[in-house]
Amino acid sequence: MNLESQIVIFSCNQRTVKKTVLPISGGKKFMAKCKRNRNRAKRNFTFKTPAANRNYKDTVFRMLFSDRKNLLSLYNAVNQSNYKNPEDLEIVTLENAIYMGIKNDLAFIMDTNLYLYEHQSTYNPNMPLRDLFYICSEYQKLVDKKSLFSSTLQKIPAPNFIEFYNGSTVISDCTELRLSSAFECLTGEPKLELIVTVLNVNEGHNADLMQHCSMLKEYAQYVARVRHYASDMPLNEAVKHAVDECIREGILAEFLTQNRNEVISMSIFEYDKELEEKNYEKQSLRQDAKPDMKPDLQRVKITLLLKLPVECYNLTNFP
Repeated sequence: MNLESQIVIFSCNQRTVKKTVLPISGGKKFMAKCKRNRNRAKRNFTFKTPAANRNYKDTVFRMLFSDRKNLLSLYNAVNQSNYKNPEDLEIVTLENAIYMGIKNDLAFIMDTNLYLYEHQSTYNPNMPLRDLFYICSEYQKLVDKKSLFSSTLQKIPAPNFIEFYNGSTVISDCTELRLSSAFECLTGEPKLELIVTVLNVNEGHNADLMQHCSMLKEYAQYVARVRHYASDMPLNEAVKHAVDECIREGILAEFLTQNRNEVISMSIFEYDKELEEKNYEKQSLRQDAKPDMKPDLQRVKITLLLKLPVECYNLTNFP
């Protein structure tokens, strides 16, 4: 065999050196196999950190009142009722139904009524429109589509829409948002209406409601402390300080103790997102004074009006 048609491979095993002579064709196959093995080994040892999905991150409010006992307490306080069995609540929250990055917080059926509870940390006049999308999805899930073609009337649970607001914009203890307010050139009575009752759950508001739902009262106290400390120290430290202080003073003590790390992470996200939305909204409002607003900025304005997640904002074309 000529040297030109062979390949020499030396392999070491402890102190023994082994010489292997292979034909060129066999040597190429052998080397290719070695390369594949090396690449496979690299892939096996590559660790990718999963990226957090900010769009659909849970909130402390939703986590707290996803507990049936706490949710029943909140329901009783809102409706001035006295139900005792949490199992009477039929949870129908649309866990996987997300409209433009917005997730339904809590939905349940009680006494043949359907309740949609939403939490907002920024003022949003478009909640009726969002709830319209939610309720349509709920009814699609609850109703057998075949029955819509029947001569028998299809009964559906009566809807109720409640928003629990704890933003920094000052509003009254109880107010209403109407879908008809969004109708352009409305004449006469609207042919479609949806009313959202907005309850201010900041500390110092709706005292009677807070008195009948201790969890809601303590939640308001916790949020107030986060905001108080965040004005004087870095957000991470402020949230941790508020959590530890509330645990010491018996405010949501059991909940915060069991879910400390998760609550801290959620609170930082919520507060940071609230500030980001306000900053972007201010930027958008400043553009209103410019008559030659670019199309990209128009899209940003629409995005802000619907309160989409900050990640959805396309701000790359700001002048």
